[in-house]
Amino acid sequence: MIQPTVDTMAISEPENALPRVTLEALPESVRAGCARAGWQSLMPVQSLALPYLLTGRDIMVQSRTGSGKTGCYLLPLLCSISPELKAPQALVLTPTRELALQVAREAVAIFTDTGIHTAAVYGGVGYKKQVEALHEGAQLIVGTPGRVLDHLLRRTLDLGDLRELVFDEADRMLSIGFYPDMKEIQRYLPDGCIHTCLFSATYPPHVLMLAREFMTEPSLLSLSCKEVYVAEVQHLFCEVKPMDKDRALVRLLETENPASAIIFCNTKSNVHYVTGVLQGFGYNADELSADLTQARREAVLEKIRKGRLQYLVATDVAARGIDIPRLSHVFLYEPPEDHESYIHRAGRTGRAGAAGTVISLVDVMQRMELERIARHYKLALRELALPTDEDVSRVASTRITALLESRFRMLTGLERMRVARYAHLARELATQGDEDDNGLLLAMLLDAYHQKTLHMQCLPDNSGASNRGERRWRSRRSRKKEKSESSVACDNAFDCKIEQTDLHEENVPSPRTSRHRRRRRSQHFNAADASIQELQNSGTGRES
Repeated sequence: MIQPTVDTMAISEPENALPRVTLEALPESVRAGCARAGWQSLMPVQSLALPYLLTGRDIMVQSRTGSGKTGCYLLPLLCSISPELKAPQALVLTPTRELALQVAREAVAIFTDTGIHTAAVYGGVGYKKQVEALHEGAQLIVGTPGRVLDHLLRRTLDLGDLRELVFDEADRMLSIGFYPDMKEIQRYLPDGCIHTCLFSATYPPHVLMLAREFMTEPSLLSLSCKEVYVAEVQHLFCEVKPMDKDRALVRLLETENPASAIIFCNTKSNVHYVTGVLQGFGYNADELSADLTQARREAVLEKIRKGRLQYLVATDVAARGIDIPRLSHVFLYEPPEDHESYIHRAGRTGRAGAAGTVISLVDVMQRMELERIARHYKLALRELALPTDEDVSRVASTRITALLESRFRMLTGLERMRVARYAHLARELATQGDEDDNGLLLAMLLDAYHQKTLHMQCLPDNSGASNRGERRWRSRRSRKKEKSESSVACDNAFDCKIEQTDLHEENVPSPRTSRHRRRRRSQHFNAADASIQELQNSGTGRES
């Protein structure tokens, strides 16, 4: 396949842009890494981004999957990692174990015979091999936020010598729900400046907020073959049969995971129907239409004002003048009846220079009308492939696994012992029954848990600090208060009681100033594991 060149791409560079670089102009160590990886030339994103990374500037890069972004952040590590220092010096966080393994494989090829070793840490597998790789002094750590945090809590990973931090596919990490884990990892980062870069296919408001919380005055570099998907509204459509629109909407909500959204319908009956479907699936959704009583309408508006409503289903008239906080998506369940209404609907997102997404569900005839609207207003309309059931299952499974692992880390030793009693039963439920109902009881429990997570927000809040420097100047008291409030909010979302002493031990404001608390928590963690193992060995762990 012919790769796009720099000249054929739409590019947005920082004001103080650095000149593009060629393979021949790179340092010798970097050229050698390209040769070991079998790269005879640089990809466009590498040519543009490498100058910023090699000079140590914090940068946000917008680039699609498969564009060569992995090489962007791996190649400069040849210049910044010291092979003599047997300690983690670079950390790459990825949303999935598959991506972590892929990045680790490319790193092994690039770092062959350099003395730089890579450790991939991710969930779903045992700890033994990962711990061995960390103990052997791996300098590059590639992993998912949940498992990286596990190793930090177990004290098998120390980030005291970290110099480089990379967020790969940050938009996907946030959509999965890794934000709390990422913020917790931040507390283990060493004091001082850490070179940070962030890669994302899109930059909606919550991704831009993440950048401000982890980076210092980052530059923004965007590449696209057709258009720039940064700080603007994307106009997408899915071609769907009329009878399949309800299921299509649910699939899109699962895969897109909007921070908040308005779903527009043309009629009051459709508003009521779509709201019922979303509520039936457990979503935090409500409706606004002319049929509602004044008291009911005021109740919905109150939820919107307080930010307690994630999805609003409405007609144009009912939604006029309503401002939903952090609106990231607008869904058109059916196209509007006139051109101006489309602009009115689309204009509800992407305000004040923020990014937004508009997705229209259309049949064949509606697609033609939508394309006429796009031509009339010169909009860059793009078709979005409708997610399949397998896509939805994969995304939901990844998100649930991440949240369950995060929840498990919050358990006290006594709670872990209590959970261990059902390990044998869980294994039985996963394998019992015939092919038709195999594991359905476990699936029912996971679905119930998933319904709770639909009402839990795991995205950056606009109240966060604008940069790392501001956070360092906060008092220890204010940081502990913020963390405590965040923990309580998370506990409420899970309907879970946790003792105040346990919360206090987890509210670590800084690894260097609270090592004795981390040591107590680590001992607590290891003691819990030992207790569980003892129960299992004695057989009491099988009693229910």
